[in-house]
Amino acid sequence: MGKTEIQQDTYLVGVGVSPGIGIGRICLLNRLSHVLEWEISAAEIDTELARFRAALATAADQLHEVKQKVSNQEHLREHIYILDTHLLILEDQLLISQTEDLIRQNFNVESALDQALKKMRVMFEKIEDDYLRERSSDLDAVGQRIQRVLAGITDNRLEKLDEKSLVAAHDLSPADTMQLEKSKVVGFITDRGGRTSHTAILARSLGIPAVVGLESATAVVQNNLPAIVDGSTGVVILNPSEDTFKEYLKRKLAFEYLEKELCHYRDLAAETTDNVQVVLRANLELVSDVPGARQDGACGIGLYRTEFLYLNRETPPTEKEQFQAYSKIARSIAPDPVTIRTLDVGGDKFLKDFSLENEDNPAMGLRAVRFSLREIDLFKVQLRAILRASAFGQVRIMFPMISGVAEIRTCKRLLNCVKSELDAQGIAYDPEIKTGIMIETPAAVMIAPLLAPEVDFFSVGTNDLIQYCLAVDRGNEHVAYLYEPLHPAILRALKLVCDAAKETGTDVSICGEMAGEPMYLAVLIGLGLRELSMNHPCIPRVKRVLRELSCADAEKLVAKLMKFPTGKEVATCLDREMRRQLPDLFGTFVI
Repeated sequence: MGKTEIQQDTYLVGVGVSPGIGIGRICLLNRLSHVLEWEISAAEIDTELARFRAALATAADQLHEVKQKVSNQEHLREHIYILDTHLLILEDQLLISQTEDLIRQNFNVESALDQALKKMRVMFEKIEDDYLRERSSDLDAVGQRIQRVLAGITDNRLEKLDEKSLVAAHDLSPADTMQLEKSKVVGFITDRGGRTSHTAILARSLGIPAVVGLESATAVVQNNLPAIVDGSTGVVILNPSEDTFKEYLKRKLAFEYLEKELCHYRDLAAETTDNVQVVLRANLELVSDVPGARQDGACGIGLYRTEFLYLNRETPPTEKEQFQAYSKIARSIAPDPVTIRTLDVGGDKFLKDFSLENEDNPAMGLRAVRFSLREIDLFKVQLRAILRASAFGQVRIMFPMISGVAEIRTCKRLLNCVKSELDAQGIAYDPEIKTGIMIETPAAVMIAPLLAPEVDFFSVGTNDLIQYCLAVDRGNEHVAYLYEPLHPAILRALKLVCDAAKETGTDVSICGEMAGEPMYLAVLIGLGLRELSMNHPCIPRVKRVLRELSCADAEKLVAKLMKFPTGKEVATCLDREMRRQLPDLFGTFVI
């Protein structure tokens, strides 16, 4: 049966991961193939094993070929590490051994590989951190590549795209995304994916509007169908009417004008109209992201996630490996500071040596600082590496998921123990290194006045704080609508933390997604926050809004918002006020 005719102005809503508006015709990549399963005889096992190993080699050759193609493209060079990650997955001994074990149990290679990938995917799905959970998409991309090699499928449609193509796919691998030509591809949509997937990161780097997580778009769209992709809002419009086309063409021109204007803001001071200074820092996972952060105007790194060093390996990184990574980022961002967060994932999610029993509620289980304080030796290795790196730049240490004073004191005691060991060995470090904590549990909010004297700084992780305060898993489609950053409880929680920090002279910042959302900026400034850390592409937009805000007006606005009883009323009032105060920025299109 063919697909039914698409009605005019059919709307699909997904996750906007790369801002901008693309208008063109759909090019559908149908790359999914059913995984065939049959039982092989004992005599066929060696043949299937050989097929598997040959497919791994061919897949590796393909990735090396892509690396060669993009190595001379400056805007992609810093992302070659993604292809290296896929090459490492091809060499992953857990994936290889599980697949080969299943082949020896008389499964054909396609089925064996599919089952091995599913087992590994389950581990990733339990991870709380959005960025780390999205690494399962890299696993899927590698798996699909191997399956295509096994099936003898070659799809060169990306090499033959017409101009103004909107690429639609169930999923688009990073390798495919790297080969998209911006001169021909005006946007893309996928059924799968999230904001922190490598494909999304690449889309932002390429400047191609993208909407992902549409679930079943490829089952609906047709080749050559006219469509509009709004990567800012996550909206896709199929078969747009003339009026809709004209409206989005205006939005597209307005967005592109703003993008050009933003270039002028990167080197300007981050200050309000009444001369209140605000420090804008970047959230990073990789040293290779530092040049991009610098280019976008980041004054240091407010959150450096160390979890990436622990992924795709059977044993934890050595002190030397960690020291090399931490010292490199410290030198790269100097003289600005880098805040290094200690390990923020449970050990059962990625380290073979620290496998734990399955937990019924991993979000509230043995993770983050709780895991570190159980695995003291692992923790001390990381602390040694961070301390040693502090000799090469302005380094700060941050402990995640703190819920009480006792945890901080234990962390500081271990830190002092490591300092003594380094002193005895004559190894240099910054003796005045600052320590801080993530405020992301309701307990930490309630006792913020007790926590403040124990540390040099607070960093509010709004993503987890909102989920824990509102008891909402935003990844659960049934309750995601309850995830409200402007809920009165969240505003009051942020005020409690800011007031406690002010009373004790403790620095306080925000490193969650709220920090990078221009619409929330007046609220954060009005609450008293003077340091924000965000994904670096957000910095120019936030800086532009900041330079047109008055801190005094923002404080009055917050006092007004605090009186509303529901998050919806708060959001409505904020939206109205921002459109009134800054019509050029919020009046006609989403920033």
